[in-house]
Amino acid sequence: MNRPPPTTLRRDRGRRARSAGRWAEIQAAALLMLTGWRILGFRLRTRAGEIDLLARRGGVLAVVEVKSRGSIEAALAAVSADQQARLRRAGEALAAGRSDLRDLALRLDLIALAPGRRPLHIPDAWGYSGAGRSASPLGVSIRP
Repeated sequence: MNRPPPTTLRRDRGRRARSAGRWAEIQAAALLMLTGWRILGFRLRTRAGEIDLLARRGGVLAVVEVKSRGSIEAALAAVSADQQARLRRAGEALAAGRSDLRDLALRLDLIALAPGRRPLHIPDAWGYSGAGRSASPLGVSIRP
């Protein structure tokens, strides 16, 4: 039986994953635009990490992580505390570098996608006002 070498299989799997990720980000951006958000950027790279979507509505600047998984619950669980911290730092760095974004309230949102389900936008996905949480100077609460 002629099987392609493992590197070819891995490359094909990676290509499919990147394509699915781009499609998920397009769906997420459409959802945000339909609800009044202005998309400022896709896949923005900073020293702290990559931001899937950067969106603005009124005085809020949302760093949006897009996750597509087999279920909404799996998408929610797919972002680790370390990744949340990287997203916060990336958002703060971007906002600090642009005078038009500096005074906006920074927020970490999640858009979860799963087959057969509508995309779910979760504003301030990892923050809440409670003990044991740390808040950045820009108003983002994350799990430490």
